[in-house]
Amino acid sequence: MFENALTQRQISYGTKITYKALVSAGLVALAVILPQLVHLALGAPGGVKWLPMYLPVLIGGCLLGAKWGLAVGVLSPLVSFLITWAIGNPMPIAARLPFMMAELAVFAVISGLFTKKIAGNGLWAFPAVILAQAVGRGVFLGLIALTQSMTNFTVPMIWQQIQTGFIGLAVQAVLVPAIIIGSIKLMVKDND
Repeated sequence: MFENALTQRQISYGTKITYKALVSAGLVALAVILPQLVHLALGAPGGVKWLPMYLPVLIGGCLLGAKWGLAVGVLSPLVSFLITWAIGNPMPIAARLPFMMAELAVFAVISGLFTKKIAGNGLWAFPAVILAQAVGRGVFLGLIALTQSMTNFTVPMIWQQIQTGFIGLAVQAVLVPAIIIGSIKLMVKDND
């Protein structure tokens, strides 16, 4: 979608890369900041309920496509971990980091696969987000099932967290498409 807007403006390849890198960096920064704000306001349970890091990742997938979205999905939990680890309170915790990186990578890639359809009709953002959420959470649960004998995580524990996060997923299933549709309108308006 973002690619289409840049192409319509006849932006050079190098400049497109710069714009995409800047948007990606902004989304990763948002994915680091939002969880901190939610945890400050609502504590750790707020993060499990509202899933604030997922929002920028889903936006990244829908807006930037699968490749750039993948970078946002993988880097968001990693950068958050490194920054928060440096100040003494790593988030996500180290044991959860690889699972979140895999889950958010799936969120970004699945939503990113819809980018061209979304560019043609913003309503495609709704199924893109919902499918990304379902597959991403399924991958997370599946990875826990495969590795629970080697980690402190169990399927029932993670399933409980997934159920707690349904509210955040539902809000994001509406909010992300609204943001994407608004972004399309802005890009089209700027292009006229």
